[in-house]
Amino acid sequence: MEKIYFEDYTIGETFISPARTIVEADIHSYAALTGDWHPIHTDVEAAQKSSFGERIAHGMLTFSIGLALPFRLGLYVTAPKSFIAFYGIESLKFVKPCKIGDTIHTEVTVMDLVKKDDKRGIIVYEYQVKNQKSETVLVFTARTLAGRKPLS
Repeated sequence: MEKIYFEDYTIGETFISPARTIVEADIHSYAALTGDWHPIHTDVEAAQKSSFGERIAHGMLTFSIGLALPFRLGLYVTAPKSFIAFYGIESLKFVKPCKIGDTIHTEVTVMDLVKKDDKRGIIVYEYQVKNQKSETVLVFTARTLAGRKPLS
């Protein structure tokens, strides 16, 4: 399953990561790291009065975990050995809240393969982060710059 070059991917190919449960410690660690102590994430009483009725994970925490979960499939599955650079994120949408106790996984689908030149190509992925009910909580498009197979 290890991928080496841009050409090792096919449009429509999908990878499904292992799952991970979001715990209270994740939220407190993220708040401490970023300084984002918004009450919707860290204050039980305030969050109960919100439209969510409970604390929710930071959107960017869910994004960070969702982006990294596919690496548990192996380092060179969604990012090939010829990886050059993370090329960008587009269309990041927070669809549903991710709550403490939710177990999320990421489904990554190759949406496009863009040849940049003879040595490099851009792999375009759609990431869908889903909870234990298979509900999408987060969706985004990511681009990776990768090396192409040598012409020789």
